[in-house]
This record gives sequence, C-alpha cells and structure tokens, in this order.
Amino acid sequence: MKKNDSGPNAVGHNSVISAVTTAIFDMFSNKGQLDALGDHERIEGKTCFITGANTGLGKSIAVDLAKRGGRIIMACRSGIPEAGEDVKRLSGNTNVEMIQVDLSDLNSVNALCDTLQNRGISIDIAVMNAGLMPLNSRRSDQGYELMFAVHFLANRLIMDRFIHDGIMQPCSNNTTQKDTPRIIFVSSEAHQSSDAINFDQFGAYVEYGLKEGLKHYGTSKLHLSTFAQELSRKLNPGYDSNSNAPVDFAIHSLCPGPIASNIARESPRFLKPILTPIMKLFFNSPDKAAEPVVLLACSEKMGYRTGVYLHMMREKNASAHATDPQQGALLWESSQRLIADFLSPTETTKPQSATTSTATPA
Repeated sequence: MKKNDSGPNAVGHNSVISAVTTAIFDMFSNKGQLDALGDHERIEGKTCFITGANTGLGKSIAVDLAKRGGRIIMACRSGIPEAGEDVKRLSGNTNVEMIQVDLSDLNSVNALCDTLQNRGISIDIAVMNAGLMPLNSRRSDQGYELMFAVHFLANRLIMDRFIHDGIMQPCSNNTTQKDTPRIIFVSSEAHQSSDAINFDQFGAYVEYGLKEGLKHYGTSKLHLSTFAQELSRKLNPGYDSNSNAPVDFAIHSLCPGPIASNIARESPRFLKPILTPIMKLFFNSPDKAAEPVVLLACSEKMGYRTGVYLHMMREKNASAHATDPQQGALLWESSQRLIADFLSPTETTKPQSATTSTATPA
C-alpha cells in the first residue's frame, strides 16, 4: 500500500505513551506557518453552530466566535445551561444559546435538525467539533461502533439535513450573507496512518479494547476526513482553485494538534498520573488549539477556497485515502444507504458485527 508522504504524525500507535510522545514532537515541529486571525476580523450578524461546545476545544471556539460578534448555538449532550452562561461571561456576548443533542443517537440528531428547521434558523458557520475516545468499544443507540457514529455518521446526517432543509444555503443563493458559509470538521492527524476504509464491512460493529482504541479512533477520523473532501466536491462542483470567486460553501477540515483537554478522560486509571502532567506541561491549551478553527471559520481568504486541511497552523495535504475521489464516492454512497436505512428501518438493516475479513476495495 502506498504511504502518505505528509511527514510524521502522532497517531497510528498501539501505545498511548507512544502516541503522546509523538504528539509533543508534532506540536513543537509545527509552529509559525500561518498567523492567527486578528481580533479585528468580525462576524457580526452570522449564526455559528458548534457541536461539543460545552468543554475543552469546543467551548474555546464558542468563546472566540462570540467575542467576534457571532450568534452562538452550542449543540451539546451535557453542560446545559452552565457552559452557555460561561461563554456569555467570558465573551461579553449574550447572544448565546444551548440545544441538547446526543450525537451517538441519530434520533436525537434528527430532533436537533427539526428544532433548527422549525425555528427558521439559518446557519452561517458550522463547526463539527464533538469527539470522544472511549476506553473500550461501545455501541451507539442504533448499534454502530460509538466513534463511527459520533465522528462520522452523525455529521453526515446533520449535513444532509442542513443542506436539504435550507438551514445552510450556498453563497450564490443567499444575498444576506457577507461571506461564504463555512463548514469546518475537526478531524485528526490520526487519519493519516489509517488503512483504507473497508467498504465490505462498512458500518459493521467492531469489538476492541484499550490496545486497539487509537487505531479505531484514527479510522473514524479517516471516515470524517474523507467525508469532508467529498462534501466539498459535491457542494462545489465547479470549483476552480485558481479563481478568485467565492465558493458556494467553504468546507475545510483540520487537526488542532495535541490539546490539554478531557478527550482522554476514559484513559486507564494507572495512566492518568502520567498523562495529566504531560498534557498540562506540553500540550496546547484549548484556547490556543482553537486558532486554526477560527482561521478557517472567519478568515475572508478561506471563503474563496474549499477542501483545505490544516494540521494546527500549517496547511498540508489530507491523506491519500481521504482525498481519493473514488474512496469519497464509495463513502458517500455507503453512508447514504445507512442514513436511508435509519429513516426507513427494517430488521435486515441493523448493523452486524464485523467478521475477521480484512478485504478492502481495490
């Protein structure tokens, strides 16, 4: 299999310690490429939708966008209403609200989209940030592996609903927006070292333990990164990277780098005394890690482009698998079937456990 030549990254490890060590290397070798967005870049009049915004990176993104004048909708499973009150206090912006959603349950995702549609809310900036790394494999409400459901399938359903229901509209059809609508996916460099998606067992539930957790995390982020690239192609069919014209939708993805957050809250108890001080000492704060997200979401220049991938503040290529149009088309079609099965369920469409086959499409 041809390897991606994008350089070292902090993932693809079977060891948590190995992953943490390489993440530190990544952070210190990846500085000074792009400048953080200045405070003068404002987004008054724009509505920002952020998943997983009650803690960590998502909360810092919400505070930054609120400081820039945006109307903030925090879509979260918990932390309601206290996290929203914190964002108001820290930003000085009272135009902040929270809506409850459990991204591991597609019924909850559908209900969220129904709420936005029924209220006539139009989203200008969508930041799909929510993420998790469970200690062991777990099933979502619909029976899928949890990270596959949260990192990918929920985002697929949200984007389907946002576009189909007119919650987000293309630049060419929206005369009230001053800038191109943005869709930002918070992915991970973990996708770079993942094998190609196994479409023979697409959506099948997989059992794993701590040793395999990082591998499956990377696989779920490969699904997300591939989806980001394919969505960019689907929604901007005439995109010309040499043109100065705004795109219909500016769709970007990024890895924020190692963050001192609670995403590893399910790490083994014996590792926490080691991981906690390392993260506090060497990893970026959520506020610092939010900088590339805010750049993609608010920079005027990024409104003229689509399909950009950042690793922290450096622009680079997403993996060869993620940018492969054939892989993107297969992912689109395969996930479309899963969404259709969810909307019109039958007994034969429930997720099955994976077999031992490792076959992947040519």
